[in-house]
Amino acid sequence: MPEGNPAPAGDGRGEQQGQSLTSKIFQGVAIWFGMQMLMKQFTGGNKSQTTTTKDASGNVVQIPANTGDIPAYQLRPTTLDEGAVYSQIPQRIAPIWPADSAVDIIVTLSSSFVPVKISGVPEEYVALQEKGFKLGNTSDTRVAETTFDVPPFVQKNGTLWGHFYIGLTGSTLDPKEPGFDPSTAFHFVYPLTQYVPKKKEAKTRNLLENKEEVEEEEPKEQTTGPIIANYYHPNTSLAFVSDTGIINYPSAHPATRQFVHLEPTGARDGSGQNSWYYPVLYVNTFWQMKSHMTILNETVKSLPMRLDLGHMKNWQFNLMASVDFNSKQQAHQAAFGGPLPGGGDGSEIELVKEIFLDTNPYLLGVTAVVSVAHLLLEMLAFGSDIAHYRKKKDNVGISVRSILANVFMQAVIFLYLVDNSQNTSWMILGSQGIGILIEFWKITTIVNVRVRPAPPGSLIPYRVAFEDKYKLSDTEEKTKEYDEIAFKYMYWAGVPLLIAYAVYSLIYDSHKSWYSYIITTLVGSVYAYGFLLMVPSLYINYRLKSVAHMPGKAMMYKFLNTFIDDLFAFTIKMPFLHRLATFRDDIIFFIYLYQRWAYKIDYTRVNEFGQGGEDEGEETKADPKSVPQADAVAEKVGGAAKASGADTGAAKKRK
Repeated sequence: MPEGNPAPAGDGRGEQQGQSLTSKIFQGVAIWFGMQMLMKQFTGGNKSQTTTTKDASGNVVQIPANTGDIPAYQLRPTTLDEGAVYSQIPQRIAPIWPADSAVDIIVTLSSSFVPVKISGVPEEYVALQEKGFKLGNTSDTRVAETTFDVPPFVQKNGTLWGHFYIGLTGSTLDPKEPGFDPSTAFHFVYPLTQYVPKKKEAKTRNLLENKEEVEEEEPKEQTTGPIIANYYHPNTSLAFVSDTGIINYPSAHPATRQFVHLEPTGARDGSGQNSWYYPVLYVNTFWQMKSHMTILNETVKSLPMRLDLGHMKNWQFNLMASVDFNSKQQAHQAAFGGPLPGGGDGSEIELVKEIFLDTNPYLLGVTAVVSVAHLLLEMLAFGSDIAHYRKKKDNVGISVRSILANVFMQAVIFLYLVDNSQNTSWMILGSQGIGILIEFWKITTIVNVRVRPAPPGSLIPYRVAFEDKYKLSDTEEKTKEYDEIAFKYMYWAGVPLLIAYAVYSLIYDSHKSWYSYIITTLVGSVYAYGFLLMVPSLYINYRLKSVAHMPGKAMMYKFLNTFIDDLFAFTIKMPFLHRLATFRDDIIFFIYLYQRWAYKIDYTRVNEFGQGGEDEGEETKADPKSVPQADAVAEKVGGAAKASGADTGAAKKRK
C-alpha cells in the first residue's frame, strides 16, 4: 500500500473561545435560521427541483432549478458581464447537480493524503463501493463492513485518511483516469482517525512502599504539555445533505464549510461573484464517543470498519456539525491550559451524549424534570433553614455539637470533591459550598464565636471559643445534657470504625499523596457513618418527646431532595462514595417521619419553644441577654421538667 507524509495533525491551540458551549450552540442555530429565512426571501426557498434544458452545444441536460439568480453550472457564461469583477472567494454558491441525482461513491483507505489510482488500491482498503445511490431519497440507505490491516505509518501516530470519490451514475470517478470530468465527479479527503488529548490520570501508589523504588520504575522522560493520542472509531456514518440550497459561503460556519466542496475550475457566473458546489457528504463523528475508541499504536494490527450511508436534513447537519466542532475545539483548548467558561475541561458535551446513548429514554425524561425540582427544593431548603434559625429565640432541641460536626464533615466532603474534581459535576460542588456557609452562619445564631487568649503554656497564643449567648433555661440545659450523651455514644461507635478504616485504606489502597489519603479516609468515614450525625438530634427529639423545635419545612425539602439524589445516583457524574451516601440519608428520613407521627404538634398555639400560634401577631425579638421564663419553656409536672409537646391532647390555645 502506498504511503506518504501525512498532513500535520495540528497542535490543537486554535482560537480562544470566550463563550460557553451552550451559548455558542444557540447562537449558531439562531444565526443559521435567520440566514435560512433571509435566503428564502431571495430564492423562494431551498425546495429541490430539477428542470431540463439545452446547453450551448444543443445537448439536453438536467439542471437544478433552485439556484435563484445564479445560472445552472451547465449554462454558465464563458465570460464575465461588462464591468464585473472576478472574486477569488465566491460570495454565494449554488448546487452543481440536481438534488435528486443518482450518484456512485467509492471510499478507499490510505495512510497518505495524496490519492492514487483506484485500480491500484488493494481490495481490503476499499471500504465502500456503491452505485445508483439516490440523493434526497431517505429510504435509500447502504451499509458496508470490512476489516483491514493497519498501515505501519498509522501505527506510529500517523493519520488514516479516507478518500471519497463521488460522481453522477456512469461517470468516471478516478481523477487519475482519462475521461474524468469535474462537472460530473469530484474527490475529497477526510481523516478517519482523531487526535484527541489524553486526560491526565492521577498517579497513585501505596504509601507504605519505598518511594525511591517507585520513582525508579517510572520512565525518566516527562512531557511538559498534554499527550495527544491517535484514536480510531470503528463506526462512521456518511450522510448526504441534499436540501442545502444556496449558501452564503464566506459567512458559513467553519464546521459546515469543511464539507462544502467547490467546483475546482474556478468558474463564476456573469457577476464574477458566485459559483457552484458539489453535494454535501457529511462524515458524521458526532456520536463517536471517546470511551468507544481505540488508541492506535504498534500493537494494533487490524481493525474493523462499518460505514453507514444515508441522508440528513440541513438543520440537523448544521446543528450536529457545529456542536461537534465546538466541543473538540474546547477539549483541545483545555488540554493546552486555555480557560473555559465554568471551569470545565471540554468533556461536558461528551457526558451529555453518553447520557443520551446509555440512559433509558423514560429515565432520562424523568431526570430532566426532577433536575429542575432538585434546584428548586435546594433553594427552598436553604431559605427555610435560614428563616427557622432567624426566628428561633432559644437553643431548645438544637444539637450544637451536631452543627459543629456537620461543618467539619461538610468541609471534608467538599475537599474530597475538589480532590476528585475531574469526576465531579459543578452542580454538586456549588451546593456543597453553599451548605457549608449556611452551617457556619447557624453557629453564630446559637452561640457567640469569640477569639480568646489561650491558657498559659499553650503553643497557640489564641483559641476560638464558643460561648452561650445568655443563661440557659432548664429545657435548654436538658438539651445540652442529651446532646452530650448522644455524642458520647456516637464517639464510642465512630472512632473505632474510623481507625479500622484508616488502617485498612493505608495497607490495601493506593493514594496520590498523604493529603489525599487523609481526605479520602475522612470522607470514607463521613459517607459510611455520616448518618450518625443526625442521631443526636433524633435522640434529643426522643428525650424531649417533641419535634416542634425542628425546622420542619427545611427538613422536608432536604429529604425530598434525598430521593431525587437517589435518582441522580444512576445518571449524574459523581464519585462512588458520594453516590453510595445518597441512599444513607433515607434511613434518617424514615426515623424522622416516625417521630413526627409519634410526637404530634398542635399548630393552633404557641409551642413550648416560642414558635407558631394562629392569633400570634408579629413576633418581637427577645433580648438575647434575658433569661426565658420557665413556664414559657416547660411545664413543671411532678417536680420534673416536661416538654408540653408530649401532651398534645391537653394543649390549649394561649392568649
